[in-house]
Amino acid sequence: MSDIIYLTEETYGPITTGSSAAVVDFYADWCGPCRSMIPVFEACAMEYDGIRFCKVNVDEHKKLAIQNRVLGIPCFMFFKNGKMLKRIDGAVDELTFKEALNALL
Repeated sequence: MSDIIYLTEETYGPITTGSSAAVVDFYADWCGPCRSMIPVFEACAMEYDGIRFCKVNVDEHKKLAIQNRVLGIPCFMFFKNGKMLKRIDGAVDELTFKEALNALL
């Protein structure tokens, strides 16, 4: 099981530029579609040991949202070896989310 890591401006860079696989969820507490993705995100964090599961609260870290051109939430970015391999804007079904995760393995 992977713990979910809450990122800040200081911790975002090392996670997304490192050699590890990571998925970053840009979200807000008030966002309905973001809340609908919580069970999927948490279940996958328990299932995928080789991937870091991270979250960025866009209300608390606006600078990161702007730097990453997050225009809508939820926004999921999938990284491996320092490169973003995929981006999903909006809520999706579990199968679609897992397909993106499988590409990181």
